[in-house]
Amino acid sequence: MSHRTAVAALVTCAALLAATGCSSNFGSDKKTTQDTGSKQHLTVLIASSGGAETKAVKDAAAAWAKQSGNTVTVDVAKDINQQLAQSFAGHKPPDAFYVDSSQFANYAKGGSLYPYGDQIKDADDFSAQLRTSFTYDGKLVCLPKDTSTLALAINTRLWKKAGLTAKDYPTTWAQLKTVAGKLTKGNVTGLVINGEYARIGAFMREAGGWITNSDQTKMTADSPQNAKALDYVRSLLKSGSLKYATQVDTTWGGEALGKGKAAMTIEGNWLAGGMKADYPDAKYAVVPLPAGPAGKGTLAFSQCWGVAQESAHRTAAVDLVTYLTTRAQMLKNADSFGVMPSRTSALAEYAKKNPSAKAWADATAYAQGPVTVAGFDKVLTQFNTDLAQLNTGDPEKILADLQSNGEQALTKGN
Repeated sequence: MSHRTAVAALVTCAALLAATGCSSNFGSDKKTTQDTGSKQHLTVLIASSGGAETKAVKDAAAAWAKQSGNTVTVDVAKDINQQLAQSFAGHKPPDAFYVDSSQFANYAKGGSLYPYGDQIKDADDFSAQLRTSFTYDGKLVCLPKDTSTLALAINTRLWKKAGLTAKDYPTTWAQLKTVAGKLTKGNVTGLVINGEYARIGAFMREAGGWITNSDQTKMTADSPQNAKALDYVRSLLKSGSLKYATQVDTTWGGEALGKGKAAMTIEGNWLAGGMKADYPDAKYAVVPLPAGPAGKGTLAFSQCWGVAQESAHRTAAVDLVTYLTTRAQMLKNADSFGVMPSRTSALAEYAKKNPSAKAWADATAYAQGPVTVAGFDKVLTQFNTDLAQLNTGDPEKILADLQSNGEQALTKGN
């Protein structure tokens, strides 16, 4: 469940390595000599959601190794952002690794990533929105390994107990407010979410707003649309029909849903794996997020397969990543640990095989990708701090601060 808290508590390379700028080549024009041998050993670093994902990656890497004649060691990071930043600074990076969208621009700007996108013949099969998220200076730097979107998950037992049926599934903000109020009773809260932009941001999109313009060159945070979204969320908080996960003694929406503390939550498709592992007896349904004043909206999350600029095995590493992102491998991963394919062709097949995930799969057509500007992760961390106090805060002040902080980051990051 790598996206439960998408931004909070991330250790940024900017903070860790201000002196190096996160660049593996900082202060040196030395080029890494490339290994052209037939038997090379590659190292891979991943941030795993659990045993199923670790096994899937290791099995796929082993299959590639057998086919290519090379060998691969796959390591699971305890804190991948910190470990990558340290490895770049020490000039000993893994050959291939997961790169979170929140850190992508930091690494790309620092010169730590080898841009290999132009070597992928069928790159246009990957979602256009995801390709944009991992493009820097006009180049597709790395391939998105999978994708996730947000949808509304409903505890069907509590839903029925409140006298509601499938016909009552909310499709508008007004309906969401009504059912959330009706479901809030005793120890049950109608809607429980994580108090962060990676959930509340969906309401901003539904209101017709977002943090930046489409090419991430201008801040658009202090807009009437975004203010309308935060006002709406604050009204739910004040009514008590919406609470943050921490307010009901849980760590995320899935836990609140599984324990029966929440009748509804807003989570991504990683919810399926979490519920299966921790709350196998819980019954729930997943439906699209209710539309706002501007229509449908949701958020998209992803990581990409990075290849180190300083790797001595770049050609082999690109070949490995190409193998790991084939249509067939993505469908295997979907079966193994529940992620959605980032290839359009594979996503269509995934949706047919997993009807319960239809809301998440369909949402990729209108999902908003993350802000990927160097240094912007710190801006979003502050935004999350402010959103945690939204119940008593001033939405316009919160957005004005986001606007100001973001403008400074855009000036430095672009």
